[in-house]
Amino acid sequence: MSTLFVRTLREDPSDAEVPSHRLLVRAGYIRRAAPGIYTWLPLGLAVLRKIEGIIRDEMNAIGAQEVSFPALLPREPYEATNRWTEYGDGIFRLKDRKDADYLLGPTHEEMFTLLVKDMYSSYKDLPLSLYQIQTKYRDEARPRAGLLRGREFTMKDSYSFDVSDAGLEASYQNHRDAYVRIFDRLGFDYAIVRATAGAMGGSKSEEFLAKAEVGEDTYVRCTACDYAANVEAVQVRPPAPVSYDATPPAHAEATPDTPTIDSLVAHLNAAFPRDDRPWVAGDTLKNVLVMLKHPDGTREPLAIGLPGDREVDQKRLEGQLEPIEVAPMDEAELARHPALVKGYIGPGVLGEESKSGIRFLLDPRVAEGTRWVTGADVHGSHVIDMVAGRDFTADGTIEAAEVRDGDACPNCADGILETARGIEMGHVFQLGRKYAEALELKVLDENGKLVTVTMGSYGIGVTRAVAAIAEDTLDEIGLCWPRHVAPADVHVVAAGKEEAVFAAAEELVAGLTAAGLDVIYDDRAGKISPGVKFKDAELIGVPTIVTVGRGVADPDNRVIEVKDRRTGERQEVPLGDAVAALTAIVRG
Repeated sequence: MSTLFVRTLREDPSDAEVPSHRLLVRAGYIRRAAPGIYTWLPLGLAVLRKIEGIIRDEMNAIGAQEVSFPALLPREPYEATNRWTEYGDGIFRLKDRKDADYLLGPTHEEMFTLLVKDMYSSYKDLPLSLYQIQTKYRDEARPRAGLLRGREFTMKDSYSFDVSDAGLEASYQNHRDAYVRIFDRLGFDYAIVRATAGAMGGSKSEEFLAKAEVGEDTYVRCTACDYAANVEAVQVRPPAPVSYDATPPAHAEATPDTPTIDSLVAHLNAAFPRDDRPWVAGDTLKNVLVMLKHPDGTREPLAIGLPGDREVDQKRLEGQLEPIEVAPMDEAELARHPALVKGYIGPGVLGEESKSGIRFLLDPRVAEGTRWVTGADVHGSHVIDMVAGRDFTADGTIEAAEVRDGDACPNCADGILETARGIEMGHVFQLGRKYAEALELKVLDENGKLVTVTMGSYGIGVTRAVAAIAEDTLDEIGLCWPRHVAPADVHVVAAGKEEAVFAAAEELVAGLTAAGLDVIYDDRAGKISPGVKFKDAELIGVPTIVTVGRGVADPDNRVIEVKDRRTGERQEVPLGDAVAALTAIVRG
């Protein structure tokens, strides 16, 4: 510790938002270089390299082969797949001295595809899986939470190449199984959930989420079956169409001063009480207006109809529309559509064929035959008994409403959903032929016919894993690493000023090192008190902390103290037995 390039801090950094960020900086693992960009110090790099080693072990075990691409990439491959445009402001773009366009790689589907196209031409060369562990760059608008959402990060991305869909299914399962082993070894609690493919394209898609309250992803799980999904991928089970033969005709009624759902429900119960029960927010249909910004810069209004007791979930909506960006419709845009009466917008003026020309999409709960109270497109007026399919139609449906605890499971008849939060750690996709078709990756099949290769894509956030593991294992006094990823096996503290203490500590460290263990040795002397050393050891979070102190002064009973950082359990061990005892603890 007297020579280790580390500086521990007693105060939290001012820009830290989550516990892992605070402690990784305070314990001397990382240092901020710029917003969303971090320098890795020796302790942090040791953890990062161990995580990379676990990933390499399991990727190599399924026959995947490691390559390494440049981070600086030419425009042309991304132009061919349209992602140069689709990424919009999300990537770092630059020009060389000859004015040619380049980007800093956010992900490498195009480069993997072109590499295989350059080298392989026959079905005999496949199946093939390639991977890399490499730095990626994305121009995050709001980098936050330290390593959890940065602009520069390390990622493991791998790709499978197969001739047939059956081959892709096998490759996908091999990668999925490898991911289970990787995340089990990394030592944090995680869930596997269904996910959307987003801008990546493709069909089957699953995420590995580290369970964490600070996570940006919300997922749901069923209380009765094994269904689990990111909320962006939840498919609402729509009600069956209902007959509306006996439903009264739609009728407009005066509803003054009711621009909100709450004010409308209160007015309905006062002026138009129901015979069977009170009106509730779920009886109303509200129509939310947003603006879509396409990657090419064009803008388009969109209306979303959903039950009044639900809100539009921004992430869920963006997940359906990615890579399109979504923002609320502002007053200036609203003024460009005189048919829209703020607070009283109804389906009568919505739809591509309507007078507003605004595309209109409905939540699946607004099924045919369901009846609603909704805006009459006149200030101070709503329509009662407006029936979907009879009185209005839409241009389609969209999964954009918030998902809540207690919602019905879309997978089974009896279950309900409960929500939780997580950090996306890994994502596996069946890409299919999207990139192979765009870049013309074809091989000759066994009949001599050219066929398009089908691909899978599989990513793990490596730097993000450091933060995710820290979040899952830290406590109120510091980091608390699982043994497989800790920066060292044992942290030895020389607690005292006597020469005998330091001599015994050095003897122990030499023995541990000779036994093949990684050791942090706090050999700091002078004005560094034992209390400071103990706090640093607990902050740094190595799983086994050894104190060499006054216990070694007794020539007849020389003992050291061994502490389990996670449980706090302590035991005294004779110094002569310490190397064997600690080796047994470390190696299980």
